[in-house]
Amino acid sequence: MTDGNTIQYLTRLQIDTAKWDQCISRASNGRIYAFAVYLDTMSANWDALVLNDYEAVMPLTWNSKYGIQYLYQPFLAAQLGVFGSEEVEAFIEAIPGHFRYIDIYLNSANTNAVKGDDVQLRDNYVLALHHPYEKLVTDYRENIRRNIKKAKQAGCIVEKGFEVETVITLATAQMQLHDKNVEENTGRFRQLYQLLKAVNKATTYGISLHGEMIASCVFFFSNNRAYYILVGNHPNGKTIGASHALIDAFIADHAGQNLLLDFEGSDIRNLAFFYSSFGATQEIYPALKINRLPFYLRWLKK
Repeated sequence: MTDGNTIQYLTRLQIDTAKWDQCISRASNGRIYAFAVYLDTMSANWDALVLNDYEAVMPLTWNSKYGIQYLYQPFLAAQLGVFGSEEVEAFIEAIPGHFRYIDIYLNSANTNAVKGDDVQLRDNYVLALHHPYEKLVTDYRENIRRNIKKAKQAGCIVEKGFEVETVITLATAQMQLHDKNVEENTGRFRQLYQLLKAVNKATTYGISLHGEMIASCVFFFSNNRAYYILVGNHPNGKTIGASHALIDAFIADHAGQNLLLDFEGSDIRNLAFFYSSFGATQEIYPALKINRLPFYLRWLKK
């Protein structure tokens, strides 16, 4: 960090929300997850590191357990980290010592600025939608086209703008298998959706068959990105290409726009193949894990 620049630690109560959101809006790597409303709703607590007069910022989403404060990644907040500066290491070094354990994801613009054993690279997939739909379709793999055709032949119907509870209900059935905090997380998301929908930054898409919703999702919009944020699918849709038809419908509606479709993942090979099959390209972002716990507590986070 050059002379004359100061990174200061601010608690949530000390943060100027208007200046914070302006920084995220103007940052070339701005993400919807970093806006104050998102952090206020989805994070248990958050403070921040701020460069000078909000020239660059880094949210510090935190919680505590057994009296120990730690940084964690909130539900459905795929990329946080440093916004508005390439001096990522300086921000990481400025994280206060009272956060004894750090397990967070940075954003794709931070990737080349962090190195070392504390950093692990993760996969995301994004699709630029600025081309006409006819051009975008030519980049689909054959299996995608085949499944879209199968869904249409089965009589599937595209649904839009329906109540978010439909998506949450289907998603909850899947998440309960591996998320012990599903009720709290979906409760936070339900509130966030309503706040973003009120300012035209959220909508729902789905595929129905014979009156039953078999594939559904929520899309968020911000910083010229559309986020494929929460997915709720019914088992009945797996064999007839319902998810393929849903994503294709969204692409058809938004083709030709200055918009990047952000699939939010994935490190899971099958999902990565699925997203890339629409012509999406890989976007790498770093995960940061630092253990500052005393030696006699380190076993808690091995």
